[in-house]
Amino acid sequence: MRPLLSTLAILLAAGPALARAEADEATLAELSVSAERVPGPDPAASAGFVGGVSGIGGALRPVEAASAGVISGAQLNSRPITRPGEVLEAVPGLIVTQHSGEGKANQFFLRGFNLDHGTDIALFVDGMPVNMRSHAHGQGYADLNFLIPELVGGVEFHKGPYFVRDGDFASAGSVRIDYLDTVAQNLALTTIGSFGYRRALTIASAPLGAGNLLVAGEAQTYDGPWDVPDRLRKFNGVLRYSQGTALDGFAVTGMAYWAKWNATNQIPERAVAEGIIGRYGTLNPTDGGDTGRFSLSGRWSRTDETGVTRASAYVNRYRMNLFNDFTYVLTDPVNGDQFRQRDDRVLGGGEISHVFQGDLTGLPMENEIGVQTRTDSMRVGLFNTANRLYRATVLDDRVLEASAAFYYENRLRWTDWLRTSVGFRADGYYADVRSDTPANSGKARDGIVNPKLGLVLGPWSETELYLNYGGGFHSNDVRGVTATVDPASPLFTVARAPFLVPSTGYEIGIRNRSIAGLETAVALFRLDFASENLFQGDTGTTEPSRPTRRYGIEWTNRYAVTPWLRLEGDLTVTNARFADRDPAGRRVPDAPTTIASAGVTFGEGLGWFGALRVRYFGPRPLIEDNSVRSRPTALLNGRVGYTFESGVSLSLDILNLTNAKADQIAYFYTSRLPGEAADGVADRHTHPVEPTAVRLTLAGRF
Repeated sequence: MRPLLSTLAILLAAGPALARAEADEATLAELSVSAERVPGPDPAASAGFVGGVSGIGGALRPVEAASAGVISGAQLNSRPITRPGEVLEAVPGLIVTQHSGEGKANQFFLRGFNLDHGTDIALFVDGMPVNMRSHAHGQGYADLNFLIPELVGGVEFHKGPYFVRDGDFASAGSVRIDYLDTVAQNLALTTIGSFGYRRALTIASAPLGAGNLLVAGEAQTYDGPWDVPDRLRKFNGVLRYSQGTALDGFAVTGMAYWAKWNATNQIPERAVAEGIIGRYGTLNPTDGGDTGRFSLSGRWSRTDETGVTRASAYVNRYRMNLFNDFTYVLTDPVNGDQFRQRDDRVLGGGEISHVFQGDLTGLPMENEIGVQTRTDSMRVGLFNTANRLYRATVLDDRVLEASAAFYYENRLRWTDWLRTSVGFRADGYYADVRSDTPANSGKARDGIVNPKLGLVLGPWSETELYLNYGGGFHSNDVRGVTATVDPASPLFTVARAPFLVPSTGYEIGIRNRSIAGLETAVALFRLDFASENLFQGDTGTTEPSRPTRRYGIEWTNRYAVTPWLRLEGDLTVTNARFADRDPAGRRVPDAPTTIASAGVTFGEGLGWFGALRVRYFGPRPLIEDNSVRSRPTALLNGRVGYTFESGVSLSLDILNLTNAKADQIAYFYTSRLPGEAADGVADRHTHPVEPTAVRLTLAGRF
């Protein structure tokens, strides 16, 4: 341990009780039952996070850090959004954007990370991991387009690698999303909007036997403002049977999702400046893709005199085809550089844990043990294409990747103002790669053990202090772990990547509720990574790079001014640098320095409701020496609506209210347009924000 922060961190990682040390079961129950979610706010929702509930559907215990919390589904659905994944921007400091067609996984930014499509943020829906390891497009690829926001009962988020349940991909943070078991009133809605946006949704539940049956169905189309329309076609369904409560009961859930789309990817700025294409144009009109996801999952929990037992299991059938062209005619001047990435897999796994409740010489204590498993059997391939027609195989691999983890944590309340948590997590990985390039076949094994420590001081005058420390990791694409030659040029050898890449995090934070209705939290954090994953423009994937260090500050505020008026404001400032020396420079490309958001939500029950939100995404270095930077993006979204006594509501969303001419994303790399020099041109490549759009929603509850 080094400076003061590192020294303090040794004490680390427990959970706050700013959300009150005694979380009550009614709070959890609220997350699991009512769906008065759309489109008006829930009058019962608190100003801030649903405090005191950690591990939705499991044991009740205090929130574990100043940067952790739980958000109700009502709060998520009070926000106007462009795409499903944007509901996660309710997590303070998290940016969710898109650089391609609407069916592709979102791009995430958090704590100074360009997380690509999910490399270092672990996402879960109903206990199922969304991140795909050794994915055809990028490590940790997390497609949330199957999410139905109106079904969300609650979202639990953690930042940093301090929590024993979090393993792979969770170094920057984790987000666990749980769906409702039942709805108080059935819901039917339809939305029409600009650029061909159409959406229909139905959610219904009814008693069945000793439990409840919930059914939801969604269909959506969207063209977007692009010269080549997205022509998104999406179908989504959920079927769930449940009995009991979140602490004593079970649920079985089936989900089905299918989507197909065209894609306007990021484009070089010189192509727009020279008039080759317009701002919403494309250099390859045949980019796009299709995907499907079918899952069956179950969860079970029981509370007895010893504590709480939880168990869950899932199986997921996943397919994706993705056609991209990021460099145009740089590699192949005749046929172009389009490629197809194919991912076809079955994955399954589960988790079982038990919280032993007791005492140590009269001091309240909990011990939690748990086991997690996951196995992916997949076929992943990369193929050269022209206008989506096959030209050549670059690689076509069969991969089996399995992992198992054991975690343990002791939580002890020493006094009314002192709590500690001490734990560890052990992960083991095995993979078998059978490549069409025999030299790249092989087997790999790796393991890692990480401590998780924490301390909470307080409350004093409604104020608590949190100290957190923990180790984490992300796995690399296992094909890079076993590969010895370049599949595109087998005469060239390649260096093998490490299987598991460790990270170390530190945090000190404070949370205060001394002003009625106001919850404010400040966290200072640091995260060291042994190897950074960076975006590579020529393939559209991420590759291991140099070690990094990040440190920063987060400030989060939630204020319930009245029962019908709520305010929010968040600010994150991060310094991200490569930890080693290199003539190329020390800046981490695409690492955000400043992220900020603010909003106001109003409405209570019947009558008028609405929201106004602004999100600021600061400029970022695009190359290591900081000589090329992105431009900042500030977006303002608004909503206004009215709920009638009949249960019918009408709402209008206005997205990008100021019609900002900003960028969703920016990269700097080399590409080549027809007629340019053979070695191409290094240029900034951007994907624009959609212009002002309106969406009108008519919803009925019955």
